[in-house]
Amino acid sequence: QVQLEESGGGSVQAGGSLRLSCVVSGYTVSRHCMAWFRQAPGKEHEGLARIDGDGRRTYAKVRFTISKDNAKNTLYLQMYSLKPEDSAMYYCAADPIGGCWNALSRSDFRIWGQGTQVTVSS
Repeated sequence: QVQLEESGGGSVQAGGSLRLSCVVSGYTVSRHCMAWFRQAPGKEHEGLARIDGDGRRTYAKVRFTISKDNAKNTLYLQMYSLKPEDSAMYYCAADPIGGCWNALSRSDFRIWGQGTQVTVSS
């Protein structure tokens, strides 16, 4: 069973930073595609960043950086210069059905964590 467990969310002042973690079980981060999404109240899932098994990265937000620690089988999202509009539930995702380099779409990822809440105050 693949399990994704996010952590690192919380409340932060605008302009601050947070580092989110996603500990992965049953799925090898070093070999496969991983991604971060978020969903704000009343909004659809938004793809944020993606990293493949070779460490190649793409980003939808310039203030966010995706990385991984293969030894810990853990995915990270470093977020800088946070704004109130960044407040959302943040999810890591794995096991895309269409390959890593299709659109960063919710429907392409089969395995999801439960999310970690990020709240940015002004």
